[in-house]
Amino acid sequence: MIATTWKTVAGQGSADVALILPGSGYTAQAPLLYWCARLLEGAGWQVRVATWGEGGGADVTPVEFVERSVEDGFSAAEPSTPGAGRRLVVAKSFGTLAAPWAGREGVRGVWLTPILTDEPVAQALAAATRDDLVVGGEADDLWRPERLEGTDARVVTVPGGDHGLLVPGGWRESLAAQQRVYDAVAEHLGVTSSAAAP
Repeated sequence: MIATTWKTVAGQGSADVALILPGSGYTAQAPLLYWCARLLEGAGWQVRVATWGEGGGADVTPVEFVERSVEDGFSAAEPSTPGAGRRLVVAKSFGTLAAPWAGREGVRGVWLTPILTDEPVAQALAAATRDDLVVGGEADDLWRPERLEGTDARVVTVPGGDHGLLVPGGWRESLAAQQRVYDAVAEHLGVTSSAAAP
């Protein structure tokens, strides 16, 4: 069984708490999550990053594991006045297994390359609200935008993007595509460029 380690990387004590949930092989230091964390840091959020690692204990399903991790992440970050601030999940791939929990709890999310082949994730994001942003790559086998029919979430498809939202043509093309993703995240969260971290 895997275990979760949490680290607060910015905004200790802020009532607005964002959890960064990586993929199984895509850490929070990788570009998509790193720059989202920096964006939130610049806007004054408390940013807490998960690291998946080896652990022990009774076996649970991946969804149960991620949901328990998210609950623990928010609980440990609760300000002195619980409920006083905003809560946000920024998740990549494996981390998007938190989508059903977020939907039940009314927590907004930025869902990067969600596993839309997973029924609970697809159902949760199909029922998502305007508070959610869902981003996937056109060439990603796990990206099934037709499963999001009827969603109120903002849905962004990166043309030619793979599961890492890299596109054909070279690093400049991939950088430009990912810059559009960061702009979409900033716009969705109402973060102005002047609030962004250097």
